[in-house]
Amino acid sequence: MSQLLLFRPAHTADWPAIAMLLQRYGLPLEGAQVHLKDFIVAVNEAGDLEGVAGLERYREVGLLRSVAVAEQRRGVGAALVERILERARSLGMQQVVLLTTTAVDYFPRFGFQRIERSEAPAAVHASAEFQGACPASATVMLLRL
Repeated sequence: MSQLLLFRPAHTADWPAIAMLLQRYGLPLEGAQVHLKDFIVAVNEAGDLEGVAGLERYREVGLLRSVAVAEQRRGVGAALVERILERARSLGMQQVVLLTTTAVDYFPRFGFQRIERSEAPAAVHASAEFQGACPASATVMLLRL
């Protein structure tokens, strides 16, 4: 990350830029705006969105979602994921789950392991992602905190 970035909680005013970035990567918008208060964004000095990562809270389980960056291979995505995981720990979460169709090889560096969809904690099955926003073919991954 050569450019100075500010990592902060997402604001309602960030939604249009977040939605555009998620759409650019074909990530689902369903349920994202409802959980925006638990999203973290990276913005550059000009205030432009450089990346986003979201967390949905389901009691002691979190759902990591909507990880997207404006430019890949600069460490922004990893920094966002680390911050989301710190947030999950600070909220007392015991596990974080994610669904992915494209980044199966990316998330093990954070400790995520593949699991069967049926093994995912029941609480996250209520999320929009488990209810159909993500395809049934998506890989489910779990991190125990």
